[in-house]
Amino acid sequence: MRLVEETPFRFRIDRHGDMRVPGVVFASRELLPPAGDGSLEQVANVAALPGIVGASYAMPDVHWGYGFPIGGVAATDARRGGVVSPGGVGFDISCGVRLLAADLDRRDFQRVREELMDQLGRAVPRGPGRGAVWDLPRREDLERLLRDGSRHAVDRGYGVPRDLDRCEDFGAVPDAEPEQVGERARERGLGQIGSLGSGNHFLEVQAVEQVHDARAAEEFGLHPDQVCVMVHCGSRGLGHQICTDHVRAMDRTMADRGITVPDRQLACAPVDSPEGRAYLGAMAAAANYARANRQVLGWAAGAALRRVTGRGLDLVYDISHNLAKLEEHEVGGQRRLLCVHRKGATRALPPGHPDLPRDLDAAGQPVLIPGSMGTASYVLTGVAGGDAFHSTCHGAGRRQSRHQAVRSVDAKVLRRDLERSGVAVRGGSARGLAEEAPTAYKDVDAVVAVAEGAGLCRRVARLVPLGVVKG
Repeated sequence: MRLVEETPFRFRIDRHGDMRVPGVVFASRELLPPAGDGSLEQVANVAALPGIVGASYAMPDVHWGYGFPIGGVAATDARRGGVVSPGGVGFDISCGVRLLAADLDRRDFQRVREELMDQLGRAVPRGPGRGAVWDLPRREDLERLLRDGSRHAVDRGYGVPRDLDRCEDFGAVPDAEPEQVGERARERGLGQIGSLGSGNHFLEVQAVEQVHDARAAEEFGLHPDQVCVMVHCGSRGLGHQICTDHVRAMDRTMADRGITVPDRQLACAPVDSPEGRAYLGAMAAAANYARANRQVLGWAAGAALRRVTGRGLDLVYDISHNLAKLEEHEVGGQRRLLCVHRKGATRALPPGHPDLPRDLDAAGQPVLIPGSMGTASYVLTGVAGGDAFHSTCHGAGRRQSRHQAVRSVDAKVLRRDLERSGVAVRGGSARGLAEEAPTAYKDVDAVVAVAEGAGLCRRVARLVPLGVVKG
């Protein structure tokens, strides 16, 4: 794949083959995907989607995914033949990050470290199957949760109303259609609200090591040495099943609509078609499930902290990085309604954006970037004029597959090294730990530096891990 270096942090893939727009890759030379990774070919494939505008974008944490690369952003014109593709969202719909701040500092944590980590380990269900903080007693609860997201969880006592002001979409995507969620997806969702799942999901106790923007950090409620809790998870089996169901439905209709794509994993349908509207409604319901899942997990973490220290947690923000959203953006000098796919990419709204809560108007939207296990995480904020439809990276990004990581990492040595470096580890199988070793990921500091250098976001604070509960 031929790349043209436009700036030190921006590379271009010129149109060729079926590409309707160019590809744009935000990276340094060191962070460019290696030969054989396949993600740059996926950037070019996405550029062939009907109705795509601007460019097919890749964030600095880009790596190979299903159809779209992980770290891919693409927008299609919702009123001029643009399509929606489940591959541009991913199987873990609305996977995202929640950050909560404690009234504790690092010294406080060290005094209660073992007791608190044990409490968190017991309080947080994890693994691939059933198990939840809130085992929904009635299908009516699931229906309300799919429609109202975190709002329903708060109504049931899992949090406080102020939490909703610090959630993307104020806790719920408004156009959810639970009736588009199939029976198998509902069955999978009943027993998983308030659970981490597996893979790269985690609950991590962290400390604010460095503040880069004191004013924004103060607006977000962060200060040096403060203890925080970060939760990374999504819509569990319910979201996975919704993606599976709707990819199959779209795959069956593409030929009849005259749609061809370079990769069948890019199965899609026009945004305004019955199949497109059905997917968007089901996807929004899964997004609401994911928001409620993180809401309940944050409540459980706060309850554990109160049992040990008498102090709770305040929500900084909750943001997704696997979603397609209908948004208005300027394209070619005109405001147009776009379906913006962000897969492994985070929305980064600038100061003054109308979708922000009033108390964040001056600072911009908090952007939460989890690192790999044992490495730093970041809080960023959106910037005026941000590229890629106000999007930025979502994490460090894998550089090794899970199979490669397992072959190259001794889980016992990894656990020992983490403990020696001051990171208490709870849960997670030996294989699961090896799959998520820091060596399997890119350098999150380098990824964030490129994202900031490319003008996608601005650093606010750097956080380091103190303890992790693994999925």
